Amino acid sequence: MFVDQVKVYAKGGDGGNGMVAFRREKYVPKGGPAGGDGGHGADVVFEVDEGLRTLMDFRYQRHFKASRGEHGMSKGQHGKNAADMIVKVPPGTVVMDDDTKEVIADLTEHGQRAVIARGGRGGRGNTRFATPANPAPEISENGEPGQERYIVMELKLLADVGLVGFPSVGKSTLLSVVSAARPKIAAYHFTTIVPNLGVVETDDGRSFVMADLPGLIEGAHEGVGLGHQFLRHIERTRVIVHVIDMSGMEGRDPYEDYTTINTELKEYNLRLTERPQIIVANKMDLPDSEENLAEFKEKIGEDIPIFPISAITREGLKELLYAVADKVDETPEFPLSDLEEEKGIHRVMYKHEDQPAEFIITRDPSGTFVVSGEKVEKLFKMTDFSREDSVRRFARQLRSMGVDDALRERGAEDGDIVRLLDYEFEFVE
Repeated sequence: MFVDQVKVYAKGGDGGNGMVAFRREKYVPKGGPAGGDGGHGADVVFEVDEGLRTLMDFRYQRHFKASRGEHGMSKGQHGKNAADMIVKVPPGTVVMDDDTKEVIADLTEHGQRAVIARGGRGGRGNTRFATPANPAPEISENGEPGQERYIVMELKLLADVGLVGFPSVGKSTLLSVVSAARPKIAAYHFTTIVPNLGVVETDDGRSFVMADLPGLIEGAHEGVGLGHQFLRHIERTRVIVHVIDMSGMEGRDPYEDYTTINTELKEYNLRLTERPQIIVANKMDLPDSEENLAEFKEKIGEDIPIFPISAITREGLKELLYAVADKVDETPEFPLSDLEEEKGIHRVMYKHEDQPAEFIITRDPSGTFVVSGEKVEKLFKMTDFSREDSVRRFARQLRSMGVDDALRERGAEDGDIVRLLDYEFEFVE
């Protein structure tokens, strides 16, 4: 279903640390803290750039770490928020969380954005903890750690024109002579097992992306042959170019090929029949082609335009490409039939994750109690352990979360060692 895939690491910026500061006057009637909050860390944001076509750049840069926020300052000044890290991606990029395999975003439109890793909020300065009883507390927070995750980026095929037809009708050859693409070409069925893309430019300066799609056979809508792999690709194309082997050298009747392909498109998804279709009679340089074309026109009707060509000799290609470019210019993009994917075209898709447990208590072979969990680890990282007030506040937070009671239930006694991340504490009753 995809033509490219890259795994990268993204981390939002950490929030700036809050500030503890005091007024320096000799006498302060009402007292009062003056430490400002830290700035928010930057988000890692993916933005669609229609000028990009592949994920090649991400094979050389796989780590993206956004900037942290500025620390809080004295006189109640807040630190600056960090500017978001904007990463350009090609249209058609699907971003998935590597751990959960859930889709984070489906990016298809130029300028569309999605936050991939959120930056942490800035830590609060001591001005936030002031009370009438303690107008100048020695408490501040460290900045919240930024979100970090491994993601898988997959580039969906986004072609303006899709070449359809039975295997070995000359689709790959046609693509190779009208673009710089170099698909594998051989005289056996299913040479093309993944789509090949090529940029086609006409003599009048217009251009469009053409895809040589895997050959389609009868029963493809039921998964026969390459089946759904082919049909899922064609969903995203705007114009269908139906290539028919008019020589009949494979022992098939051109008209039967034509009706079979259209039946498969209709059976898979009725909306595929809405796409404009251009009929190409290929291999006109071979014997019997002219006679077969005349019979084909009688069956299909004279009012339907057919473009006779020879991909090998390049006869008729100029007229064909002009007709295809005209059709692309006048054809709007088609929304996908599946509602969820349709939403993905116009805006980012986000999955709501289950809330993780606040903490987990285990015990290692040495007997040390180990406390872990996203929420408790975040609180730990945001605590300034150089100040006694902050340490006491952290202890109260653990107690209110039920960590103390849970340790007792696991058998913790006074003096036992408790580890949280890389730090160890004594359990005190």
